[in-house]
Amino acid sequence: MDPVERAAHVSVGRACAFCGLTIFCFMAGFSFDPHLSARFGGMVALVVAIVLMMKAYVAPTKPYKQTEVWLILNEDEKPAPENAQALIGGILRRVFIEYARYCAFAAAALLATSALFRLLFE
Repeated sequence: MDPVERAAHVSVGRACAFCGLTIFCFMAGFSFDPHLSARFGGMVALVVAIVLMMKAYVAPTKPYKQTEVWLILNEDEKPAPENAQALIGGILRRVFIEYARYCAFAAAALLATSALFRLLFE
């Protein structure tokens, strides 16, 4: 895997992992009502997916030196300044879309689980 792509996966993956941990903690707080817990988790995961899609839209225009990817890269791994913007912006866009897809699948699974709980237990 390319060092820039690896750094993008580390950056976006870490942020999504913290979001997932936060969603899990809130869902554990609502564990007294499984339907509400799954519904809340699904809705928040859907919001995270939408935010990731918006970040994917802006990624190609965000200055590359202000990205975490640029900070993660070692000096010998950093691309040349004349093509760094296009390279880092394009890779970040793809990685944001990939993780937004994962969040959307998680949201769909949680919302389907919520509907199933509502049918079975209410």
